Amino acid sequence: MFGSGSATIHYAAKGHVDLRRQLPSALLALAGSAFGALLATFVPGDLLRALLPILLIAIALFFALKPNMGDVDRARRLSPFLFGLILVPIVGFYDGLFGPGAGSFYMLAFVTLAGYGVLKATAHTKLLNFASNIGGFIIFAAAGVVYWKIGLMMGVAQFLGARVGASLAIRNGAKLIKPLLVIVCLALASKLLADPANPLRTLIGV
Repeated sequence: MFGSGSATIHYAAKGHVDLRRQLPSALLALAGSAFGALLATFVPGDLLRALLPILLIAIALFFALKPNMGDVDRARRLSPFLFGLILVPIVGFYDGLFGPGAGSFYMLAFVTLAGYGVLKATAHTKLLNFASNIGGFIIFAAAGVVYWKIGLMMGVAQFLGARVGASLAIRNGAKLIKPLLVIVCLALASKLLADPANPLRTLIGV
């Protein structure tokens, strides 16, 4: 939450995202995440743990292999109204329910369906990620499952790191964001697959 909030503030200050115009989408992301977090306490996560590494690898391959992906906007495939009404709360719901990779899903949606360039997609991803982080946080804090001391220490580090990262992204655009997104997706997929509790390991006999 601290990291996405810090990045959002910086992107907005530099004019890469209009907070007022994107407020309805942010509220839908928050609501979807809050609903997902409510279900997180009793919905089995085995299916998500099994599918997520596959999805992350697919996203990494998409961004790695798709040619001519830069910071210039392209033709959108979904209207802003439908994008905000359908895609945003779905990813927000996932973020509250499970979480890992939500930013990658937002990025993929913005690039493929909204037609955003990579830098613009990143800025808007951080805003929606921030909103869905808030929604999940409210529910988890109310449920008493937040480790405040550890969380606040990590939050300060995230705030500072995200500020530096956003500055570098604004300066370098797609040539930095694209390879970094691929690396992070593959790293997260590897971490999930390395978890002995991941049901996918059982399915493939590892």
